[in-house]
Amino acid sequence: MNVRSFQLSDYKPLTELLEEVLTTECYEQTMEAFARQLSWDSDLVLVAVKESEIVGMIIGTIDNNKGYYYRIAVSPGHQRSGVGKGLVTALRQRFTQRNVSKILITADEHNEPVLPLYESMGFATTDFFRSFQKLSIVTG
Repeated sequence: MNVRSFQLSDYKPLTELLEEVLTTECYEQTMEAFARQLSWDSDLVLVAVKESEIVGMIIGTIDNNKGYYYRIAVSPGHQRSGVGKGLVTALRQRFTQRNVSKILITADEHNEPVLPLYESMGFATTDFFRSFQKLSIVTG
């Protein structure tokens, strides 16, 4: 598996993956945040590729010098095979390179099912960001 930055040629397969994995409401919110993050800092949008197929993606953002895991999606056929962990690890390296003060996981209603992934990687409940105040990539 190769984890790399999003490229424009990834757009169609990536949106198809998101449509397959996310609910309609979550998909719409994610696409808005995805577009904003691409315009601000596309290096924090990563894709996982296996045999030239996009099998996962993660959107991160930096807000007030804190790194946030915003959304992760893995193709159903590749879940529980290390794709999610590979994406989280690669994005953590990018946050570390940028000297963020803290790394947090956005814990909105759509991310609740994947919080055990983060916990299995050593994140604690205190690392989950639950707030009525939305991140900049969500509010614009």
